[in-house]
Amino acid sequence: MNKAIAEKQNRDRPELMNTAPQNNAAIGISFVLGAVFCISINDMLIKQLSGGYPLHEMVFARSFIAILFSLIFVQLEGGWRILRTNRPVLHVMRGLLIVTANMTFFVALAVIPLADATALFFAAPLFITLLSIPILGEKVGMMRLGAVLFGFVGVIIMQRPWESAETLEASRLILLLPVIAALTYALNQILTRKLGVQSKASALAVYIQGTFILVSLGFYLFAGDGRFAEGAEDPSVQFLLRAWIWPASSDYWLFAVLGLNAAIIGYGLSQAYRMADAATVAPFEYIGLPLAVFWGWLIFSDLPMLEVWIGIAMILASGIFVFLREAQKKRTLLSIKMKG
Repeated sequence: MNKAIAEKQNRDRPELMNTAPQNNAAIGISFVLGAVFCISINDMLIKQLSGGYPLHEMVFARSFIAILFSLIFVQLEGGWRILRTNRPVLHVMRGLLIVTANMTFFVALAVIPLADATALFFAAPLFITLLSIPILGEKVGMMRLGAVLFGFVGVIIMQRPWESAETLEASRLILLLPVIAALTYALNQILTRKLGVQSKASALAVYIQGTFILVSLGFYLFAGDGRFAEGAEDPSVQFLLRAWIWPASSDYWLFAVLGLNAAIIGYGLSQAYRMADAATVAPFEYIGLPLAVFWGWLIFSDLPMLEVWIGIAMILASGIFVFLREAQKKRTLLSIKMKG
């Protein structure tokens, strides 16, 4: 009788069927690579449109389009029932974290070059590796911790603490925003790993897009008429608080691409971090660094300065080392099991 009841509960509540995290590295890595490529397109388009539209309007438009695609994925992965959850508080926290990560990063993007902002944001995989220890209980050895520390030194170099505020292209606060975005993004992905045990990737994406829609509508009600942007000269403040306007017809396709990208990003990242260990998947997000340099050069004619190149090299080196060390550790454990 108990077995029959349990089977019925599993059919009615599919999120209760699995209780342990999956660990399929190949699938997780494939999803994260696709998502990061779409992120690079998304960031380039946001920067390109930042001079004419408010951030919260673009967030609303792309999330509204993205949630439609995400709901299609929901139907393919099990139907409306997979949207039910017994952990609503964690889902709300995850949604607010990713909203914070996006908003802080995009505000910085309106002022500083694409490659610079992206390079600073790539403290995120370093944060993920560190946070996976206390939150997920994943084991990270001293050598990988040393590599993470090396990467953070690269982040500090990109901040150029030896320069005065007057010689920087942006304020210290603006330069710090991508790092704040990195931390909140890392916390979001750690929660994705925890929630992915019981929730499908499409459901996770719907919760995220829904949070974006609610927050952007709140911005519209509070500041959508542009009254808080009047007299502001800082481009980041203008980007955050200027009035909503109807998009130009020539920009319709850009907003459509933003929405489609957001759907792919939300699903891809959710799937990546629910399918594989965070410390394994995170280093592959580094492909976003050369992509950001490429788009910055191609679209905006920007190339990073020396300090940024040094920081990029250090972050890439630390990420690659973490990955290789993880792979070596797994091969060693597999060899021990086979011998045993």
